[in-house]
Amino acid sequence: MTPQDQNGFATMLQDIKRWGQELGFAQISVSDIQLDESEKRLGEWLSRGFHGSMDYMRKHGRRRTRPAELVDNTISVITARMDYLPESMSDSLRVLQSCDSAYISRYALGRDYHKVMRKRLQKLAHKITAEVGEFGYRAFCDSAPVMEKPLAVKSGQGWMGKSTNILNRHHGSWFFLGELYTNLPLPSDEPVSAHCGSCSACMDKCPTGAIVAPYTLDARRCISYLTIESHDPIPEKFRHAIGNRIYGCDDCQLVCPWNRFAEITAEPDFHSRHGLTDARLVDLFSWSEDDFFRYTEGSAIRRIGYHKWLRNIAVALGNASTSNATVNALRARLDFPSDLVREHVVWALQQHQHI
Repeated sequence: MTPQDQNGFATMLQDIKRWGQELGFAQISVSDIQLDESEKRLGEWLSRGFHGSMDYMRKHGRRRTRPAELVDNTISVITARMDYLPESMSDSLRVLQSCDSAYISRYALGRDYHKVMRKRLQKLAHKITAEVGEFGYRAFCDSAPVMEKPLAVKSGQGWMGKSTNILNRHHGSWFFLGELYTNLPLPSDEPVSAHCGSCSACMDKCPTGAIVAPYTLDARRCISYLTIESHDPIPEKFRHAIGNRIYGCDDCQLVCPWNRFAEITAEPDFHSRHGLTDARLVDLFSWSEDDFFRYTEGSAIRRIGYHKWLRNIAVALGNASTSNATVNALRARLDFPSDLVREHVVWALQQHQHI
């Protein structure tokens, strides 16, 4: 590539960053595709069984860590960040501390981020095409074997925190990531330095001790894994620690000092929908399957299905205050046709000494 070509692609990158901001992205950066160190770390993580039942983490082999094997001719990756915090962290903490309210991970309160990010990335790709001509690309957002976090780190979106969340010095960690794999020889952005220092707040506050070492997460202990990814009964040893968290967990973000810089999102799609910010557990547990699909339309919550939804709420009701409303709600599900749901309902009633 001649110096003139290099200058041309550097100018193109500045244009792409500007177009990205116009489309609502908080940051656009570029990474190369060398992920050798990440490939090694992923292999070690898998060998320790930390992925639990997420077999897809192993399924695609090297295509996850070698972008050009997933999408032919990929030579650079455009990474995108979009902030999603829908309310103040103090409001989230208030809900988390209310045992009769349902806590839903804040990323899932709004519209499904997979759809929002991919559509926005497609618009960015179309803008690039309109301005510079046809090019090879494919858009991703947590939707394929892509090493999103290492690519974000390499492109300077932030650094890998001890929680394994990506942290940005000026915006915290409440953001989604997306990528455009491209055949454009764009110049790479520089990584940023890490700033966790001696802080261990995320490790200390994890309810189930899932952050087993700095930068190492045992998904089998993680509440997000237990309430979303796992199809199995939730191990009894974790049920009390789950508290009122019925879909995911934000504790490591809520205690991270860098999130004092996080701002509430300006993106309407990520604002809370259907009154799920602080809904009562007994009300959500009374939903029919039709209610579940109606109120989770367009939401990432729908992916877990109705039975896992009831499983999770049953655990939270086991941790709720003992009241007629709680006990009656649980008793109403004792004959539910799913073994998975009934098991957790029985456990919950036992916590209130009503079975």
